[in-house]
Amino acid sequence: MAGEVSERRMRPARPGRMARVRQWWGRALGSEGHERTTVLLIVKGTLAATIAWVISYQLLHAQSPAFAPFSAVLIMQVTVYQSLLQASRYVGAVVAGVAVQAALGFLVGPEVLTFALVAAVALTIGRWPALGSQGSQVATAAFFAFSTYVSATSPLDASTQLGQIILLVLIGCGVGVLVNVTVLPPLRYRSAEYGIRTLAHALCDLVSDIYPVLREGGLDEESTGRWRSRAEQTGGLVAQARTGLRMARESLHYNPRRLVRRGRPHTGFEGYAAVLEALERTLGQVAALTRSLDRWSADEDRHRYGDFLASYADFLESLSRITRVFADLDEDRLGDQAPELCQLADEAQDYRRRLAEEAERGELPLADPGRPYGVLVIEAARLMEEFQYTCDVLQHHVDR
Repeated sequence: MAGEVSERRMRPARPGRMARVRQWWGRALGSEGHERTTVLLIVKGTLAATIAWVISYQLLHAQSPAFAPFSAVLIMQVTVYQSLLQASRYVGAVVAGVAVQAALGFLVGPEVLTFALVAAVALTIGRWPALGSQGSQVATAAFFAFSTYVSATSPLDASTQLGQIILLVLIGCGVGVLVNVTVLPPLRYRSAEYGIRTLAHALCDLVSDIYPVLREGGLDEESTGRWRSRAEQTGGLVAQARTGLRMARESLHYNPRRLVRRGRPHTGFEGYAAVLEALERTLGQVAALTRSLDRWSADEDRHRYGDFLASYADFLESLSRITRVFADLDEDRLGDQAPELCQLADEAQDYRRRLAEEAERGELPLADPGRPYGVLVIEAARLMEEFQYTCDVLQHHVDR
């Protein structure tokens, strides 16, 4: 019991709720990131909803004014492009739902069978791929329209109310898009860099763990199994990086901030795409290397071929220096980073040539499938090719 009390006393205290709140707001106000994006979406959503409510309730005196602010908030997306895309899909879904109810309601009447037909047709239309995530709004609009229809006092009143629903949705979507475009429109070009940085960090950490063990000749099943597992679990990071690159490209479409921002954030996207693809291929090659090491028992070879393994460790260490630069990629400093990457690539090429010479002198069993030397030599050439290519691509975009 005393030991547990002592351990609790020695354990660092967790920050309180107010401290965590201050930290959250500090990140939101101090730098771009998830916290600031969240605050901006809340502020812009509140502004858009309020404007839409004033128009629909105080100016138009609509019977169902909530449709306008609801629509304004619904299409408030992370990027301007997504706002426009979702607004068009949402308006299409609502018009389709109201049209289905109007056609069946006026033909058949306010019967239970009519509602069932409206529901069946609306749910069928909602599965149309062109509507995307807004497909469910077809049925929602149809149900609201049916409720409005059955409570109307006359066919003219019903027609007016149904038309008003579409008008309110158009007002809400228009206000939402306008606010998103004019009030700090999101420019997410940095998300491309963040994804590449995360991927490069994972690659750098993995390679940095491998080369010291190769140099010391201390390979064991636990280490190689851990490397193999880490290399095979990078698929999620690749997917996140691709999402970040897609969002960065999307954030430029129809965004007025790209016209006033200094520099050219969009010129590096193709270079970033090339870096991402190369890092993905490199991770695949490193995964093949770790699988080969994991199936190999080094005890019989580490003394006989120790010089080759040490040379390979030097080569991997030179690659880790390149990945460190990728892990700190910054468009504002790309003019300095690209030449540095090219210089590091030249140094890595020297290490690869020394490795090839060592392989020739050492009479390695390259054809033996039970030993990793053939894979190591092949992957060294492939890894160097990918890194050289990415460095050249970034330098090309800097020189443009």
